[in-house]
Amino acid sequence: MKISELFKEKDKQVFSFEVFPPKKDSGIETIYNTLEELKDLKPDFISVTYGAGGREAGNSKTCEIATIIKDKYNITPVAHLTCVNSSVDEVDAELNSLKEHGIENILALRGDIAKDIPRKTDFRYASELVEYIKNHGDFHVSGACYPEVHADANSMVEDILNLKKKVDAGATHLISQLFFDNSKFYDFRDKARIAGINVPIEAGIMPVINKSNIERMVTMCGASLTPKFVKVLQKYGDSPEALRDAGIAYAVDQIIDLVSNGVDGIHLYTMNNPYVARKIYESVKNLF
Repeated sequence: MKISELFKEKDKQVFSFEVFPPKKDSGIETIYNTLEELKDLKPDFISVTYGAGGREAGNSKTCEIATIIKDKYNITPVAHLTCVNSSVDEVDAELNSLKEHGIENILALRGDIAKDIPRKTDFRYASELVEYIKNHGDFHVSGACYPEVHADANSMVEDILNLKKKVDAGATHLISQLFFDNSKFYDFRDKARIAGINVPIEAGIMPVINKSNIERMVTMCGASLTPKFVKVLQKYGDSPEALRDAGIAYAVDQIIDLVSNGVDGIHLYTMNNPYVARKIYESVKNLF
């Protein structure tokens, strides 16, 4: 099923997951246990990042895992595809592979710019990749959005205008970067709607379950921490189990507030941790 059809059919908000491929030195079978547990939670779809082992065009673990999700578990998959270090030929190879395996949904991303690898210039922005995909196959294309502004944008206005280009190029569904302050998401959503961005916007939620996760995420995406979350970190930061439980509870509170305020969907960044995903699901399942 294409994601655009899913949003039309649902009479409530969508609930979805993200997983990532195993690292290069790990076999594909290491993802099986995660998927076995996640399938019972009945997500509307599962997205697969363009992760480790995915640089060989047309032969990425992303496509393989997406195929498993579709064929073995009968769950709609969304395959991530990045373009910043890809040539047109490499993107073509990946699109052909996805098409051959019956993968209909792609999350089109620019990807991180590596400092030690010369950048290819066939695709500069995600909007260019979105347009290319729409012109080279019958795919549904999703895009990413940034409630607290993309790191390379000079302002929220500039970021929203770039997002509008992505939607105009053919992205008909958006998934947000993680955030911890719901007010930031609501402000972004209001501005996006004013700009004429009327596609479904899912809120990306990442349960922070250890201190290193927090430090890494804040550094990578610039997500701001609320005073409430800082207090949780200060009180439970030295107790891994307590912080895990507090992180789960914080994510649940975020989701309840978001659903109550009419969010189009929740996209849970599972970090391949089915225990955490299940705890959150059990707390919010009746909302969806």
